[in-house]
Formats: sequence, C-alpha cells, structure tokens
Amino acid sequence: MPEDFDRGRSLEELEGLRWPVPPADTTPMVRNVYELRRRPVGTLEPRELARLIGQDVGLPWLLPLAVDILRDTAPQRAEGGWFDDDLLYAVITRKPEVWATAPGPAHELKETVAVLTDVSRYVRQDIDVFLSSLPGDDA
Repeated sequence: MPEDFDRGRSLEELEGLRWPVPPADTTPMVRNVYELRRRPVGTLEPRELARLIGQDVGLPWLLPLAVDILRDTAPQRAEGGWFDDDLLYAVITRKPEVWATAPGPAHELKETVAVLTDVSRYVRQDIDVFLSSLPGDDA
C-alpha cells in the first residue's frame, strides 16, 4: 500500500483509471460510489470512506486514511462508553488478504481496537475475526 500520496487527488487519479458513467438504471449507492471516486480523497468524510471501503474500492489509499481517523477518534469515543461505527465496521471486515498487503495499517488498527472495551457483541465478534486473521505475532 502506498506510504505517502497526494490526498488532493481522487481515486481515479491515484489509480489512473476512470470509470465510465454508471448505467442509467443503477442504484443510488452505485452512483454515489462512482461520484466519490472523483473527489479528492482528503475531502472524504468518514461515512463516505466507509461506503467506499465497504465496497472494496480504493483500499490501498483509503484504508490508511480510515485507520488514521479511527486511531485519532477511538480513545475519545471509547471514553463515552459505547463505540459502534460504520467506518470501524467497514475497515475491520475487509478480507485477510487485504491486511496481508497492508501490515502497517493492520498493526495500527490492532492497537486502535485494543482501546475499545465497550462495543456491541457484533462489533466485538468482527474485531476478534480481524485480530485472528493477522499473521504471526501480530495476532
């Protein structure tokens, strides 16, 4: 995964791939994903990152951004006594192969979820699956 990149560029620019206009009968979610790919990644809100990541779009660039957001917000949100989050869910539910190509963000995410002590049992299950999927000593 790229270590450093221009957050002022869109996924289309970073990937060097412009998707065609979506078919007229496509769903609003698909249209939204197409639109979000054209926006500078640094302007994407957490819910927009969650949507793209949940669709496995732009993962090499978006996962590190998402992990940074989660790392920066998890301690404060954990203090509130409850943490369920679309971005967290989108990130921790990516396939193990994705994390194998992103050991740095995977390690950061492992440290981040360690501070989350009061999450729903469903999110806890997903966190546990994520942690068990990490290779070697990182699990």
